[in-house]
Amino acid sequence: MSENDGTGDRSPGAMFIEAHEEFAQHIEASQRRLRSLSAITLVIALFLSGSYVLEIVYPFVFSQSVVTVNLLDPTLLVLEFALLLLTFAWIFGGATNSRFATRLGNMVKAARVAEKELEKKLEPNSA
Repeated sequence: MSENDGTGDRSPGAMFIEAHEEFAQHIEASQRRLRSLSAITLVIALFLSGSYVLEIVYPFVFSQSVVTVNLLDPTLLVLEFALLLLTFAWIFGGATNSRFATRLGNMVKAARVAEKELEKKLEPNSA
């Protein structure tokens, strides 16, 4: 054995456990940021989709087709529907990211529980 083996240097197992812990902390921090961004994205997308739906429905509900522009103009309606589809894609992306972050957080929690159970199992053996 070399002089570096022993108490002076950490074992590969200890280094692996430390790296695993740092990785888990990084995932947890990223998961919180991702959930926050997803929530903000969902709120903004819902406001935008509501305004686009209102723009499309307004002339039909209130029988007002001309304000300063023709709200029944096919080009305008196509543009509004295109923006509405883009907004739905945005909502889908935010919801998908939010679900991913939630599942990731649950997986990290489950890994933490399994880690604690393993520590409990190993503790009596080392004493």
